Amino acid sequence: MKTPNYLVPGLYMADPSAHVFNGRLYIYPSHDVDAGIPENDNGDHFDMRDYHVYSTDDIENGRLTDHGVILDVKSIPWSGRQLWDSDVACRDGQYYLYFSLKDRNDVFHIGVAVSDQPEGPFTSLDSFIKGSYSIDPCVYQDSDGSHYMFFGGLWGGQLQRYRNNKAIECGHEPADDQPALCAKVVRLADTMIDFAEEPRDLVILDEMGAPLTAGDHDRRFFEASWMHFYKGKYYFSYSTGDTHRLCYATSDSIYGPYTYQGVILTPVVGWTTHHSICEFKGKWYLFHHDSVPSGGRTWLRSMKVVELEYNEDGTIRTIEGQ
Repeated sequence: MKTPNYLVPGLYMADPSAHVFNGRLYIYPSHDVDAGIPENDNGDHFDMRDYHVYSTDDIENGRLTDHGVILDVKSIPWSGRQLWDSDVACRDGQYYLYFSLKDRNDVFHIGVAVSDQPEGPFTSLDSFIKGSYSIDPCVYQDSDGSHYMFFGGLWGGQLQRYRNNKAIECGHEPADDQPALCAKVVRLADTMIDFAEEPRDLVILDEMGAPLTAGDHDRRFFEASWMHFYKGKYYFSYSTGDTHRLCYATSDSIYGPYTYQGVILTPVVGWTTHHSICEFKGKWYLFHHDSVPSGGRTWLRSMKVVELEYNEDGTIRTIEGQ
């Protein structure tokens, strides 16, 4: 699969989170709708309201089963609006859906919903994770069985409103020559519904060992955290947001620091680049989206997949956006 394939023609699905459960590939996207809201930097036009899940045992031929709606914003007790990116993890036969959602004060938090099967449906807990904020949760299970969450997103994702896990009076990004705001990493409690510690900064260093700066928009973190492990290294991948690149950095430790390595995906049609990386049946795949089918409307995105390839030294071969 050298050319990206659209996975769900006719439906606007974005931010695909892919996992293998019980030998089958499951994809958890967000669901774009045309809400008639003008586009702006706060992302109000991304007014998603429910989640579907898709599964397949033949991703090469794109044969996906749509299991229907697995969670709706109306069924979440603390919901306000904007059901953004999500991810799913499994522990002891239970499946946990982690989702971004604004509360009734228009503040993003990360919620949890639970199911006894990967295709759902999922039932939301009564409240969000205590101490959670911002968007784009990604949950990774390490080799010792511990689960870690990576999260955060600038601008509409509200990460600039926090320092040291506390809300600040006036949210702003640092000056261009100052260290960039970081994605967050936190170990989950064994319950899978609480943080086991305070979230930490996931620091990305340049080739000289200095933290990436806020003005380095071609490389600094913006949103869309993802974690995978390959040949003894942790690979943290993310979107640069306003420069529309999908980049990655590597580390020997899950907490980092990470060293910037390069571009996974060059810009595609549409504003955001949100993704996941998953191994299935001996091949690695990049799941992402673009806005080609909707005529370039950034809030109506379509899910895609393409094979991901590594060089001998472990670096990822850059994929040209199409």
